[in-house]
Amino acid sequence: MLELQKLAQATAVTEHCDLCGAAIPEEHRHVLELDTRELKCTCRPCSILFERPVGRLRLIGDRRLVLTDFTLDDVMWEELRLPVDIAFFIRGADRVQAFYPSPMGATESLLPLDAWEALADANPVLRTLEPDVEALLVNRSRGARQQWIVPLDECYALVGLMRTRWRGLTGGSEVWSDLGEFFERLDGT
Repeated sequence: MLELQKLAQATAVTEHCDLCGAAIPEEHRHVLELDTRELKCTCRPCSILFERPVGRLRLIGDRRLVLTDFTLDDVMWEELRLPVDIAFFIRGADRVQAFYPSPMGATESLLPLDAWEALADANPVLRTLEPDVEALLVNRSRGARQQWIVPLDECYALVGLMRTRWRGLTGGSEVWSDLGEFFERLDGT
């Protein structure tokens, strides 16, 4: 039996740091390559190197805030002109981008800047978003009214969930169950 355990451990897929190649645990940090918007897995020593911005790589933080006193009524949401009820917003150096997860991946939506400015004026916490690596995540699906500030890798995880679990035109019951668990986990942070 011990030999089977050793064999299983030896053949288990181990993740590696995309920067130095070291083996890393399942729970690890990421850096964002600004030019490609690609996340790279990092080991602890490599992540320390990027605690301050270096070149075109930015360390993804770990701040998670549930925004309970957030002002976003139906009129403000309509002014953002998003065709869906789940979206995330990333503040870059020169603009704010809106994305929504879909079965095809993350889809960018044109964002009227005056609508974002009105939202930020009503919610000053949005001015604290770490550029490029933090996002405002909004869930208004099925009557929900939830908002969080999350690390960008959480948004990528949400996109991955939608891509891999969505079935048919409405998504299917499994994806909605998984989405519920995803948002519950964020509420527990």
